[in-house]
Amino acid sequence: MSASIPAAAAPLNRGHARLFSRSKLSVLPLAAATFFMVSGGPYGLEDVVRMAGYAGAIIILLLTPLLWSVPAAMMVSELSSAIPEEGGFYIWVQRGMGRFWGFQEVWLTLAGSIFEMALYPTLLVDYMGHFAPALVSGHRAIIIELALIVVCTAWNLLGARAVGDGSIWMAVLLLGPFVVLAAIAFAHAGAFSPAHASIAAGSAASSGVMQRDILGGILIAMWNYMGWDNTSTIAEEVTRPQRTYPLVMLITVIFITASYIIPVSAVARSGISATGWTTGGWVDIGRILGGESLSIAIAVGGAIGAIGTFNALTLSFSRLPLVMAQDGYLPRIFARTSAKTGLPWVAIVVCAVCWAACLFLNFEHLVIIDVLLTGLSILLEFWALAGLRLREPDLPRPYRVPGGLLGTILIGIPPLALMIAAFVRNRTEAIGRSSSLTVALVLIALGPIFYFVSRPRARVL
Repeated sequence: MSASIPAAAAPLNRGHARLFSRSKLSVLPLAAATFFMVSGGPYGLEDVVRMAGYAGAIIILLLTPLLWSVPAAMMVSELSSAIPEEGGFYIWVQRGMGRFWGFQEVWLTLAGSIFEMALYPTLLVDYMGHFAPALVSGHRAIIIELALIVVCTAWNLLGARAVGDGSIWMAVLLLGPFVVLAAIAFAHAGAFSPAHASIAAGSAASSGVMQRDILGGILIAMWNYMGWDNTSTIAEEVTRPQRTYPLVMLITVIFITASYIIPVSAVARSGISATGWTTGGWVDIGRILGGESLSIAIAVGGAIGAIGTFNALTLSFSRLPLVMAQDGYLPRIFARTSAKTGLPWVAIVVCAVCWAACLFLNFEHLVIIDVLLTGLSILLEFWALAGLRLREPDLPRPYRVPGGLLGTILIGIPPLALMIAAFVRNRTEAIGRSSSLTVALVLIALGPIFYFVSRPRARVL
C-alpha cells in the first residue's frame, strides 16, 4: 500500500498483504507488457478495413484512441499514481463507490476474461496453421493451445519482471515484419491493382461491393484499444508507480496508435483493394507485397502476439482472485503467495485451469460480449475517478486529470457514448437463439447475486 495515502484516507482493504518480487517492473518492461495487454500488434484490424474501407478505417483508428484510449489512459494515470496498490481498479472502485461496486468491477472483468482468454490460444493455432498446417491438424491443435497456457503459467510464476522483459523482445519480433511490410508498400505506392483483393482475402470477394458497417468497425477498434487499466492490478510490483504509470500511458497510447495506422495507411497506398480484407488477411497481404518469406514472418508474428497477450493478461487477471480472497469474497486459499517471491501462485494456477477448461467452447464470435462486459467495468472506473475526487479530496495525486471534478466527469462522456453505440450495434447480434446483448445482460445480472452469496464470508474491517 502506498505510504503517500494519509491515515484519514486509509484504504478499505488495509488488511491486504503486500506482494514483493526480486525485481520490479520499470518503464520499458511495463510499457511492453501494456502493449500486449492492450494491443498485441495490428492483428485484428482486418475487419475494420473491410467494414469501413481504408479512409474510414484510418479515421476510426485515429478517433477511437482520442475518445476511448486517451480518457482511459488519463484515468489510469491518476488512479494508479494515487493508489498504487495490488488489485488496481478493484481498489479504485471499492474506495470510490463502495464494496458492492468493487465486487461488480471484478466480476465484470473476470467474466469478460473468460471470453477473451479463450481467443488467444485459438489465434496461436490459426497463425501457426498458415505456415505449418500439418502441425495444427486434428488433436494437435488442442495440445498446442494447452501448451500455450502451461508455458504462460510457468512464465508468470517467475515474476512480473520476467513477463515484462519477455514482452520487450516479443514486441520487437512481432512488429518487425510490419515495418518491412510498410516500407515495401510505401515504396510501391499504387503498384497493385484492386484485382489483388480476392488473393488477399483468399476468397472470391472481387465484386468490388463493400457493405459499410461503421459501428461494427468502431466496435472492433474499441476491442483493439481496450485494456489500459489492466496494468493497475500489479501496481505493487512496479518501480516508482507514481512516476512510471503516467509515463507508460503516454508512451503506449502513441506507440499503439502508430502501430495500427502506419501499416493500414501503407497498404492503402499500395493500391490493394479494401474489399478483400478479412480476419487473418495480414498474412495474405504480406505474401502479395513481400512474397512467401514476409507472409511466414507475419504469421509467426501473429503466433508471438497471441503468446505475448495471453502472458501479459495472465499477469493482470491473476491478481484479482488474490485481493478478492484477502477481502473474504473468495476462499483464503486464493490469497496464498510464494514465501520466496510473494507471487500469488494459487490464483495464477487456478486462473490458468479455468481458461484451459474454456478452450473447448466456441468463443471466436463472442468478442462483443468481452467488449460489453469489460467496457462496462471501465465505465465504473471513470465513475470511481469522480467519486474519489468527492470522497477523498485530499488524497495525494502525483498526476491529476485537469479540470477538477468537472474534468473527471467530462473525460468519461466519450467512452460512455461509444459503449452506447456498442449496445445499439449489437442488440440483435445472434449467438445461437439469443442475442449477444441478452447473454451479456444475463452475465451482468449474475454479479449482484454472487455478491450477496459471497458477502457473508467477506471480512468486516
